[in-house]
Amino acid sequence: MSATLLLDRSEVERLLTPGKCIAAIEDAFRGLALGQVPAPGILGMHCEGGGFHVKAGFLAADRPYFAAKVNANFPGNAARGLTTIQGAILLFDAAEGRLLAVMDSMSITALRTAAASAVAAKYLARERCEALLICGCGGQAAAQLRAVSCVRKAGRVYAYDQEGGRAERFATALGNELGIEITATADLAQAAAASDLIVTCTTSRRHFIERGMVRPGTFIAAVGADNEDKQEIDPQLMAGARVVTDLTAQAAAIGDLHHAILAGAMSASDVHAELGQVVAGLKPGRSRDDETIVFDSTGTGLQDVAAAIAVHRSALATSAGTRFDFAAAR
Repeated sequence: MSATLLLDRSEVERLLTPGKCIAAIEDAFRGLALGQVPAPGILGMHCEGGGFHVKAGFLAADRPYFAAKVNANFPGNAARGLTTIQGAILLFDAAEGRLLAVMDSMSITALRTAAASAVAAKYLARERCEALLICGCGGQAAAQLRAVSCVRKAGRVYAYDQEGGRAERFATALGNELGIEITATADLAQAAAASDLIVTCTTSRRHFIERGMVRPGTFIAAVGADNEDKQEIDPQLMAGARVVTDLTAQAAAIGDLHHAILAGAMSASDVHAELGQVVAGLKPGRSRDDETIVFDSTGTGLQDVAAAIAVHRSALATSAGTRFDFAAAR
């Protein structure tokens, strides 16, 4: 029996490039829309100071796979000098039940979430992007900018964060890495109004992107609301935009769509499409340059299994990772 691979964060980040992850996520969403992939599952449980969620999914590639991710999310950890999101992904051979790999989930969560934003931007954002705004310069922000930059080249980038100094550090580090102009800003309204593409990746519990901030034609990837207590986008902005979700039922339960429904601004039936339907050509993407589009990204087990498969294949090809056997005699 083949050994199980153990892959740490640095190995996952080395093996899963933004381009490779974007391709895997795009294919997975297409397969879901075409009925080739079963709907992924989710379980969430709250505790004092944070919570845990389990996301799981099947995906057939060279063989059938199953992956389950357990993530801890504790927003207060940053103040303690600890990581906000921690966890692991278990990847199985779904034909035999063998545990193929155990890998760090923080890196995969960031990479696959950013890849979904990039896929959505590819199909839903205007071709020309004079300016891009990143809201929230924590652990997710760098992956978002790297991935979105693969599909839309922004003339300039704004970085906004409520924590003093974080936007400046992000602007310096990513500007040097990507060779683009990044400006840290404290004026959210001005930056939003100047931007063609906005990514929100915060832990906010109250919406901060207001309808009046956003000019017609803007594409917004709303990433932060991954449980029912988080919110980033004004319900009235949601109601006035074309809304595309990763999974509509899930977004209605835990995403910004959830808050728009609670506010009476819209219903789940008002959602234009799921991303997979757009990718597969079953629903149209952008129809006009002045159309405002919101991608409500809550994160799915489908993305996790697609990214984990890509990591596992790269690991086998390069002999990466540590091999071990749970059943080995000691």
